[in-house]
Amino acid sequence: MAAQDKKKLEIPPPKKPPTPPPAEEGIPPWMATFADMVTLLLCFFVLLLSFTNQDITNFKIMMGSITEALGVQKEDKGALSAPYSDTRFKFEDRQAKSKEMVEIGDRLRELIRSRDLTKAARVSHEKSGVMFRVSNSALFAPGSARLGPSADKVLHGVVDSLKKTDFNLVIRGHTDGENPESGPYKSNWELSAARAAACLRWIVGHSDIPPQRMKAVGFASAKPLLPSTTEANRQANRRVDFFFVPNDNRAW
Repeated sequence: MAAQDKKKLEIPPPKKPPTPPPAEEGIPPWMATFADMVTLLLCFFVLLLSFTNQDITNFKIMMGSITEALGVQKEDKGALSAPYSDTRFKFEDRQAKSKEMVEIGDRLRELIRSRDLTKAARVSHEKSGVMFRVSNSALFAPGSARLGPSADKVLHGVVDSLKKTDFNLVIRGHTDGENPESGPYKSNWELSAARAAACLRWIVGHSDIPPQRMKAVGFASAKPLLPSTTEANRQANRRVDFFFVPNDNRAW
């Protein structure tokens, strides 16, 4: 009887805990997600940086290529052929115009260096052409629309650039916000227009470039580069812009 009671009181041995599954190999899942997110962020900011430094003309050419590849078409009212027939030629024409703009800019920069005009002129590539900005002091006397002796070297460079391309030229006269104190011109509108016309007249008289490729415009002080609050700013605003525009630009 005692042996039976003792057997009942015996405690069964504890069960062994289940064996845990083997550890997964490789990086943890959360680290893979985190690495993907960091990579995407890096690509995003690199893309933003590339757009910041992207030349506008080359960007438009690239977008035209993408549009062509995706089959997106725009109506061409001047086209006499069927769709898809001249897309490649239009794209090649845009590439040629972009190359010509670069060449014009290089020639004008060489003109600035060779004629010692670094303080009086500069070149920039605009959205639809090449801008050659020249200070009025390199072309005219104060308050006058008569070309000075140093104007010839500037205008000869403009003529050379026009002869080597089929671009059109817009000559824009600008003044500061101060009204003329003396002389035949009673307003900045008259003075700026007369200066632009004087440059155009010189180019027509010293070259065989068709006058239809050029026009002169006076802006007075309507488009300043800087606020006319200091003499240095007013001097920067007094300028003549020679804007080289592709001949297929209908708004030139």
